[in-house]
Amino acid sequence: MNGDNVVENPIQMGGLRCGRDQPLMVIAGPCVLENQELAEQIAKHLKTTCESLNLPFIFKASFDKANRTSLDSYRGIGLDSGLSVLASIKQNLGIAVTTDIHLPDQAEPVGEVCDLLQIPAFLARQTDLLVAAAATGRPVNVKKGQFMAPSDMKHVINKLVGAGCDQIMLTERGTFFGYGNLINDMRALPEMQQLGVPVVFDATHSVQQPSVAGGKTGGNREMVAPLARAAVAVGCDAVFLETHPEPETSPSDGPNMVPLDQVHSLLEQLLKIRNALTQV
Repeated sequence: MNGDNVVENPIQMGGLRCGRDQPLMVIAGPCVLENQELAEQIAKHLKTTCESLNLPFIFKASFDKANRTSLDSYRGIGLDSGLSVLASIKQNLGIAVTTDIHLPDQAEPVGEVCDLLQIPAFLARQTDLLVAAAATGRPVNVKKGQFMAPSDMKHVINKLVGAGCDQIMLTERGTFFGYGNLINDMRALPEMQQLGVPVVFDATHSVQQPSVAGGKTGGNREMVAPLARAAVAVGCDAVFLETHPEPETSPSDGPNMVPLDQVHSLLEQLLKIRNALTQV
């Protein structure tokens, strides 16, 4: 319950459930789509990994990175090509898929393919975007703005519910700490859960160092695992990870990414922590 508005918890998407009394969900994939072959390689690896650990999995990749630091930075393969790749992965691998939208008119076509719509942190307050996402009838995952308090997200929930969406997730992805740095206040996870919705911890974007790498965003992937372990110990409902077979070659967010061959080990650690919580 959020004020006078009722939201679902757990929420359902692509045959999966996330939230109260559900298994830890994994939302993972490359930061940005480069081509279909690489996307399918990553998706297959993640599917196999999550199935071996009995963890529900949603594949995530962006068709466009609209908030790159530099005008010259790679943005993606575009809406039509991106949705074609995501639809192929969804059909051929039998997995749920999600991507982010930046403009209201992207919501409808993305909603026709994706099981979950994601709203970027910088756009968490954009009313028209939230209303358009709600109109698709799909669940919506909103990343908390790096400039917002956890309690501010109640207004985001109210906008979505008011526009007809009751299947809502919120994602914690760090808070600005001066210039070029983010920190995580783990209190944000239970505080947002108290708003009545499932809460995701974005372990890879939380270690970003915005705009510090000569016109690009830097990061410190060594901190991904410690923060992810802490978030699961605090009780998050899902973990968000970006990964790549060769992170240093990724055209976006390489310094933050978990190498693909290390994802299984990290998820094993997180699962052990989650299982320990259920035994307390």
